[in-house]
Amino acid sequence: MEETKLYLVRHGETEWNAIGKFQGHSDVPLSDLGRQQAKKLALRLGSTKIDAFYSSDLSRAMETAAIIAKEHNSQVSYLPDLREINFGKWEGLTFDEISQNYGQLSTRWRANPVGTQIPNGEKLQDVAVRCQRAIDEIINVHAGETVLVATHGGVIRVIVANVLGCDLNNFWKLRLDNVSLTTISFYRDQKAILELYNDTCHLK
Repeated sequence: MEETKLYLVRHGETEWNAIGKFQGHSDVPLSDLGRQQAKKLALRLGSTKIDAFYSSDLSRAMETAAIIAKEHNSQVSYLPDLREINFGKWEGLTFDEISQNYGQLSTRWRANPVGTQIPNGEKLQDVAVRCQRAIDEIINVHAGETVLVATHGGVIRVIVANVLGCDLNNFWKLRLDNVSLTTISFYRDQKAILELYNDTCHLK
């Protein structure tokens, strides 16, 4: 049975990550710590055969992918569909600031993100559609290969929730750390198996 393996990597830490700000489509670069984290994962995967590298087109994911791809003398392809959720007016705010400024709306979104619209933001169902489109594109181009995808916490949670058949309203219950490694194997019959989730042993 032909297997296509995806290594899903959440980008390294940014300064906004460190202080708990929602980033979304805001193009926040890696911090120095984030670059160090990415280098540690690059060393871990240095002897692993990886056929292609992809990332979202936001700099924190692009740089994470580039650091890892450098160990393999490879280039990175960019897919806008792999961007983080667009958090609209919530971007640049912390969780507490969102709760204070958007009270009931933030409560509804936490309980039902699929059915709640963030001001100027993106619906979670639309995120799921574009994430699936990106994964399908990668699998179609690289059938039977191993591909590393550097992207964002919300994106990886949505992809994993879809693979497991979980209610997307619960996707925030999936913890995902910076520069964590998640691996999923996809097969021709649409079967997919989650093999590893949120592994950060390279950071210890």
